[in-house]
Amino acid sequence: MFRPRPKRARRSRYSVSYRLTRSFPAAVAAALLLAVIVGATLTYKRFDDFVTATTGRHINPIGEVVQAVEPSPGTIAYKLKHGQQVNILLLGMGGYENDAPYLTDSIMAVSIDPTSNRVMMASIPRDLVVHMNLQSTTSRVWVNKINAAYEVPYTNIICCVDSKYSGPNGGGYAAEHEVSKVTGITFDRYIAVDFVAFRDMVNALGGVDICLSTNLDDESYPDYSNGYRPIHFKAGCQHLNGEQALEIARSRHADQPQQASDFGRARRQQDIMEAIKKKTTTVNGFAKAPQLLNALQKNIHTDMGISDMKAIYDWGKNLPDSSIIRVALTGPSPTGEGNLLDSFDCGMGPGVSQLCPDDPTYSMIHKFFAEGVFIDPKTLAEKAPVQFVNGATNFPGLESRVTTMLDPTGLQLTDPVRHRASSQTLILDYSGGKFPLTTSWLHEFVGGTVVSATPTNPAPSPGQQTFGVVVVLGHDYALRFLGE
Repeated sequence: MFRPRPKRARRSRYSVSYRLTRSFPAAVAAALLLAVIVGATLTYKRFDDFVTATTGRHINPIGEVVQAVEPSPGTIAYKLKHGQQVNILLLGMGGYENDAPYLTDSIMAVSIDPTSNRVMMASIPRDLVVHMNLQSTTSRVWVNKINAAYEVPYTNIICCVDSKYSGPNGGGYAAEHEVSKVTGITFDRYIAVDFVAFRDMVNALGGVDICLSTNLDDESYPDYSNGYRPIHFKAGCQHLNGEQALEIARSRHADQPQQASDFGRARRQQDIMEAIKKKTTTVNGFAKAPQLLNALQKNIHTDMGISDMKAIYDWGKNLPDSSIIRVALTGPSPTGEGNLLDSFDCGMGPGVSQLCPDDPTYSMIHKFFAEGVFIDPKTLAEKAPVQFVNGATNFPGLESRVTTMLDPTGLQLTDPVRHRASSQTLILDYSGGKFPLTTSWLHEFVGGTVVSATPTNPAPSPGQQTFGVVVVLGHDYALRFLGE
């Protein structure tokens, strides 16, 4: 059934791949991996203390050497060596200084594709509502936001938690289960980062330099006493200590629209990550390895082993930014973006901020992550101009949704427009067969019939291009998008 949606604005000239880049957990995880490698130059006992605190296991020198030479099947090192995809779940949580220490307000799925030397970083919004099945009784379902999954094993928020989510890694496994259910991604490992680690790490590096495009004034920033306090930062470049960097990364209620949105928050987190990366890879950053280990040791939890960490570090240490695909599940925004989620009451009650999948079966989200992210480089190399137009009268704004969804993938997309009503999805090829791989991929991903078109036949709609490939999204695709 069609749900009313607000009118979509024209897409921003800034691509989603710019706005939704590496999130806060990714920044801390990257620094963690660097610290682990640098830490190998320290005393064995100090390094073992760090590994034990973060992974729950002591170093096994012989085992690590064996894994490095010939990794076991199923390990991250083995998968990377044999061209198999690796998936890591990154989580950022408040920690003991917050009233809800185990809520993972930052969630990111990272997929490494060694065959094409690309990485996907996908942000999952904390307000996404899911029907969690984490209890031992299969008939029990707990409706809550996805950021609550990690805290289930560590609190009495629900009863009868399944034994598979017990122990020190229970929260990570519970979060993996729920994020996997939504995305269709099976995770190999997880890393959970306490916000305290972020703050202490920035301080250990001597602070970071950040530039803001506008002022940031937030009168409702959470303090450490279950209340709020104002924070103020001026536009321009400034040197920040750990607490200030944390404030900029976490702020959600700025007076300035550019800073108040999730997109603005993502931009700030990207800038902070880049600043941390720059600091840790300098000579002075390497010299601060002992301080970094101290900052991270008590506030990171993971089921990754040293061989896992080293394999990822070795594989990706020289990976260029152009090989990173940055996507996000998003709902409506003031600037018109949004893809596979929407905002309405999907189980939490009226007045609660919540996001819901347009397709409650998650089939469309699964298809996107399985087929829509790592598009074959040969297909992308065709550089076919692709435009999505909406012929589905039962789903206003569908053309913008699909364009936003595929914007970060590398396809050459032009601005979407409305189209006259069409019951069936059509792929109009204006190129005379010049882009066969792109046309074939669109047929597989969207469906519909491929039609050879000319600038006058079929008659184009206002604003529609008459070159390259045009996808007319029909009523049939709208129903699939909504899971109906």
